[in-house]
Amino acid sequence: MMRFLRSSFVIARRDFSATVLSKAFIFFLLGPLFPLLLGGVFGGIGARVATQAERPVVAVVSSESDFDRLSKARAQLAQALTDDAVVRLVYYAPEPDPAAQQKHLLASQSPPVRAVLTGGLDRPNLTGAVAGDAGTLGQLRLIVANARAPTEEAPASIMVTNVHNSSGSLAKERALTAQIGEMLLFFLTILLSGMLLSQLIEEKSNKIIEVIAAAVPIDALFVGKLFAMLAASVVGIVVWVSAGALLIQLVKQGGVSTLPPPALGWPAFLFLGVVYFAMNYLLLGAAFLTIGAQASTVREVQTMSMPVTFGQVLIFGFASTAIGNPDSGSALAAAIFPLSSPMVMLARAAEQPDWWPHLLAIAWQALWVALILHFGARLFRKTVLKSGPRTRWWKRKSVA
Repeated sequence: MMRFLRSSFVIARRDFSATVLSKAFIFFLLGPLFPLLLGGVFGGIGARVATQAERPVVAVVSSESDFDRLSKARAQLAQALTDDAVVRLVYYAPEPDPAAQQKHLLASQSPPVRAVLTGGLDRPNLTGAVAGDAGTLGQLRLIVANARAPTEEAPASIMVTNVHNSSGSLAKERALTAQIGEMLLFFLTILLSGMLLSQLIEEKSNKIIEVIAAAVPIDALFVGKLFAMLAASVVGIVVWVSAGALLIQLVKQGGVSTLPPPALGWPAFLFLGVVYFAMNYLLLGAAFLTIGAQASTVREVQTMSMPVTFGQVLIFGFASTAIGNPDSGSALAAAIFPLSSPMVMLARAAEQPDWWPHLLAIAWQALWVALILHFGARLFRKTVLKSGPRTRWWKRKSVA
């Protein structure tokens, strides 16, 4: 055991130093900055375009008095919802030819008119492409009904007593924290674990792997490389999290203290976040190291990258079913499945205050890390190094 640990430490120190102390590691740390900036810019543009495109515009052809009443009724509805969520009304004075005016308005491009409301409040008639648009029709019915029966009374006043938290608000905030934590865990893992696919290419191409395999056990080689890349990833995460917390503290009023609180509290949640990232990285990394060890060239690694990435996305989708309902059957199944278990349990830490499921989950995940590494080392020894009995890896050697 001591030889195994020493060998693993030698391999880990060698790979960690070669990764972190290289100039390329600086560009590696800057890597997530560019997709985040691009995502923020194009996400903001897309949200603005979607809001403008989806917000229906209804042309109102009526008298000014009827339109004023409709506008007041719309303003009341916008108070209950949001202004962007309520249909937009644009006034047009009646023309001598109503049919030609309707045709002209429905062909208008600025603004793009969804429908035309005519007939005033006495006989309202809506003409336009509103089939299947129940939201617009429902809003217009409420607006017309409120405009027909205006009241001069002041809106009913409700005495409001604010409290810091309630069960409903906490459930929503914790679900949001669970979603953000799970997405960050997935993003960091998919960003960092893919490097393990090519970890053995260089040693295999220049025959160094034969020297290493003669000096250290193959299991120690796998463990050392896996933990070296985990340590390098943790260094990167510390830099990114520190920069993100500083940015939130500078930009957001109140800083990080205003973020939605998880069920276990921020110290415990952050601790479990580090633990579950390590377990998620070790689980997927062990699988990727096993897969990548079978490749002989960079082209083969690139070919493997696409199905591996799709597999990670499917696992993330499976884990996302636990958010909002951590005790459901699908959530429990995702918590038991080893490759999705870390993400599910991190989401559970945000929504449920119990500690004991996490102790069981960490032990369960550690067991699967050991099993995958042992299986990968045996597979590498037999299929790549051609060491051991020459039988297919899925068949046991028959003993006479």
